[in-house]
Amino acid sequence: MDLATTAMNTPRDAYYWRLLATALSFLLFGVGGLCLRLLVFPLLACLPGDAERHQQRARRTIGWLFWRFIRFMRASGVLTYEIIGAERLGRPGQMIIANHPSLIDVVFLIGLVRNANCVVKQSLFANPFTRGPVREAQYLGNDGSMQMFDAAVDALHQGQPLIIFPEGTRTEPGKPPAFHRGAAAIALRGAKIITPVTISVSPTTLTKNEPWYRIARRRVHVRLKVGGDIDPAAFAALGPAPMASRRLNDYLHHYFIKELAEDERSTATPEP
Repeated sequence: MDLATTAMNTPRDAYYWRLLATALSFLLFGVGGLCLRLLVFPLLACLPGDAERHQQRARRTIGWLFWRFIRFMRASGVLTYEIIGAERLGRPGQMIIANHPSLIDVVFLIGLVRNANCVVKQSLFANPFTRGPVREAQYLGNDGSMQMFDAAVDALHQGQPLIIFPEGTRTEPGKPPAFHRGAAAIALRGAKIITPVTISVSPTTLTKNEPWYRIARRRVHVRLKVGGDIDPAAFAALGPAPMASRRLNDYLHHYFIKELAEDERSTATPEP
């Protein structure tokens, strides 16, 4: 897997080509989702193995294709990326907590952690382009129910890495992430270790309510930084579950605000 850092480019470069390449990327993603549901997964179902083995094949197939999709976007000039500490992702029972600045965050993380479970938007289970992959991989729909909460805890107890975005939706540009306490509660009940991943996208793109064709004036640079591990037991020992989850959530919230502010200062470039 190529995790090399790629350099940022000059402003306003190849605008119309990047617009075309972005359209091709969305088309490729949609067609790929349909092909997975109608062709690839039925073929994989013919292979020997139990339900768990089939689930693992589905997740690894999706992760492999997501990473090829990211490399396509890089090769076509849509984006560049930098990933720090990816080798520490994917451990059994690891809860990977990330902020959510862009639509492509989940693509990066699943592409990097191909054996992971993931909490995704419930609407993806009804979307004709995504319902095949999310159902075959048995990702968890974020419907806010206790069943989803318990399923996430069970997944961690079974040794699955779990990717979760505590914001529940994409961050509004210019605003700090706001975490819901549910992710902290899941971590305290099920995670062996918590690993934060800060994601910065510069300039912002594919944010909430932003159409795909409103591309940035220069090529987007995506930076993922894997932080130090957090021991959930240290917070569980602070008191009753509601208090412990509140303190863990506050800690994560402040951690992400601090790390993202540092990233913004280090990558800031003057306008031409």
